[in-house]
Amino acid sequence: MSEGEAGPLPLSGIRVLDFTQALAGPYGTMVLADLGAEVIKLEVPGRGDDTRHWGPPFIGGESAYFLSINRNKKSVALNLKSEGGLRAALDLAARSDVVVENFRPGTMAKLGLGPDELRGRDPRLVYCSISGFGQEGEPRAGYDQIVQGTAGLMSITGFPDGPPVKVGVPISDIVAGMFGAHAVVACLYERERTEEGRYVDVAMQDSVIALLTFQAGRYFATGKAPTRQGNQHPTISPYGTFETADGYLNVSVGNDAQWRRFCDALGSADLAADERFSTNSKRLTERPALDPILEPLLKRRTTKEWLARLEAAAVPSGPIRTLDEVFNDEQVLARGLKSDLEHPAAGLISVVGPPWRMDGAGTEARMPPPLIGQHTAEVLIAVAGYTRAEVEALAMGGDIEVVHPETGAET
Repeated sequence: MSEGEAGPLPLSGIRVLDFTQALAGPYGTMVLADLGAEVIKLEVPGRGDDTRHWGPPFIGGESAYFLSINRNKKSVALNLKSEGGLRAALDLAARSDVVVENFRPGTMAKLGLGPDELRGRDPRLVYCSISGFGQEGEPRAGYDQIVQGTAGLMSITGFPDGPPVKVGVPISDIVAGMFGAHAVVACLYERERTEEGRYVDVAMQDSVIALLTFQAGRYFATGKAPTRQGNQHPTISPYGTFETADGYLNVSVGNDAQWRRFCDALGSADLAADERFSTNSKRLTERPALDPILEPLLKRRTTKEWLARLEAAAVPSGPIRTLDEVFNDEQVLARGLKSDLEHPAAGLISVVGPPWRMDGAGTEARMPPPLIGQHTAEVLIAVAGYTRAEVEALAMGGDIEVVHPETGAET
């Protein structure tokens, strides 16, 4: 296949039964869907995923939050507390390669849908549970802000003289979903050799702790907990955000050669010759003296002027853009990170596209986020082998919800 030509996606032929809602689980199953898996999202009839109600903003009655993380999925609305709905879920699980859930620990087992039950029926099944704090101990609900605090992230985010600050996106949910998807793909790969699936337990708190990397390394090396340092880097200097004549600029001077070029771009031969700042370790120690020298120099020119000078000097730098600037950037658009889809209720919507390219081609969003129960009949007939009469009987009994994809009305 030539570069730039889209081919079959890596997970084509893999079916994922998705019991998740809110963010961590749906983000993980969206990654699997973007990679080509058929993701069947099970939802509560009449209500659906909690994020369907999170807003404003709403677009045509659809939550922008929900729309942002549920592309490339099919929605099947089942009442898991009814006999017919539970039987349908079991029938779909028996025909799936992967099950992903993010209920409170123990909930799926109480429903008869836990890993022991489902993997006992099919040892090849890969089963992934995503929770706030893991499957052991007292069940605790996981919310992003709580986990950012308990995992230590907020203790190193913000300015030294200010309060702890959370990251601007729900990073605890997102990384738990990502790590869950990574583990599922690895287990599917292993299954090709062993014919055995695995049970994967992913916790939001564990996932955030895994992000601490060098900050944890600093603590292990010194025994001292790192503290908040604002936009400064704890081990490299100068590396941070600086004010310019008309805004702000990020500068990352990663080594001593870049430092000398940075000084040249500043037009400050004296600074380059100052022995106090000749190495990174010295610049770190002398940062209280260095920053007051750099700040007035950088305020002399605009951000645009500095970007041009620093690029010419091969010194890493960049602007601080707003989202409207990000999603109108030519490179961002060329790499497919804004994808437009026609939704049956919301009309034309935009979502963030997958962040990878394969053989030079992007992975476009194939399907818009679904309506509640939009694919119930289709999936039960095509996947579980139900007849149309059986589907209609389940709908009449309240075991399932079937929605017409064009009107959104129940049928």
